[in-house]
Amino acid sequence: MSVFKAYDIRGTYPDQIDAGLARRVGRAYADFLGRGPVVVGRDMRTMAPEIQGAFIDGVRDGGVHVIDAGLTSTPQLYFAIGHLGAAGGVNVTASHNGPRYIGFKLCREQARPISADDGILDLERMATAADQPAPKAERGGLEQVDVLSAYLDHVMKWADLARPMVLASDAANGMAAHTFPGLLARLPQVQHHGLYYHLDGSFPNHEANPLKKENLADLIRLVGDRGAEIGAAFDGDADRCCFVDEKGRAIGNDIITALVARDVLAREPGAAIVYDLRSSWILPQTILAGGGRPVKERVGHSFLKARMREHDAPFGGELSGHYYFRDNWFADNSEIILLSVLNLLSRSERPFSAMLDELMPYHSTGEVNFRVEDKAAAIGLLKRHFAGGAQDELDGITIAYGEPGSSGWWWVNLRASNTEPLLRMNLESDRREVMESRTREVFELLGVQPE
Repeated sequence: MSVFKAYDIRGTYPDQIDAGLARRVGRAYADFLGRGPVVVGRDMRTMAPEIQGAFIDGVRDGGVHVIDAGLTSTPQLYFAIGHLGAAGGVNVTASHNGPRYIGFKLCREQARPISADDGILDLERMATAADQPAPKAERGGLEQVDVLSAYLDHVMKWADLARPMVLASDAANGMAAHTFPGLLARLPQVQHHGLYYHLDGSFPNHEANPLKKENLADLIRLVGDRGAEIGAAFDGDADRCCFVDEKGRAIGNDIITALVARDVLAREPGAAIVYDLRSSWILPQTILAGGGRPVKERVGHSFLKARMREHDAPFGGELSGHYYFRDNWFADNSEIILLSVLNLLSRSERPFSAMLDELMPYHSTGEVNFRVEDKAAAIGLLKRHFAGGAQDELDGITIAYGEPGSSGWWWVNLRASNTEPLLRMNLESDRREVMESRTREVFELLGVQPE
């Protein structure tokens, strides 16, 4: 399987990605952009310095000037591109993947993502060509720039706490351990209880993927033990944040998008809010009730960011825990969403759980993953079986029966993962028994069991 994915380049070290390939990708990236400077950062994985160094050498071979930002979270790298006016930037990271993985998240100017639709496949062709170009006569320059303090100044623009807060969080030994302590130092009104705030690319405590409930167990315990009002869990490169309420419930990220969208629309009536098609139907209902324009998009950060730019949307969110902000170059940022939620909670007389309950009237499976040999055939089978429903092929297949206001409505989306060899399913209804029975029906139809 190719390491050149839909949204990034990612694979295991050193069998799939080594210093030789990293240098080739760096050269391809320099030739693809055709100008500089470019910012290059890295995460805390043991091989990241080697891979970053080789990638930088490749960029410089292409005659492009490099700004080495050193240790950076992905949101910090996005900031550096915009803040420094760079022609592009790359973070050497494998996000939430395990310790054997490494990769590259690539951008153009203004932190615009490079995806398979607009560049990654070109980079694959260039980097894997048998005949590699010779280094240019005038090698690109190199400088080191530390943007962490400026990044924290930028994120603090979203801080507006009305009272002291008690927060528990889990950095998962990832890049939030690099950035979030500096932010907390600027927020003396936040009493913080943290887990796994030492950088360790071996991830000794748990996988750095907060979408999996088992990875939230330690945080849920900490919230209860410390009497925290809210819990937050970061992923490996700290571009995602997932939430736990004071009762220890893991909260769907679509519900958080709805919560923050209401506040955004109170300041910008009529604005567009962009969300991915897996989200609960409560989300577009909430946006409409707030006087906004719900804009549904297919899954993937490159698609949401492009749609947000098209509509000048101030805010957007994905079920995966990515949250996007217009005033952050339309890029995702885990710390800005956490501040946004803390702001709301600090102004409320109700606990976090009560604020969320009114946004959770429906029953959802969440995202369920399973393996099938033929993904297209499985999607086609679902389409034929539920031919009587309203069907939408924006991303995989979405089938709906009824709509909010009618009793027993339900919908299902089945789509192929862009990053893993999996099918992903989301199903929702206003009635739990309908959600459960339809879920069983889909599993039996496809002959699968969830991962």
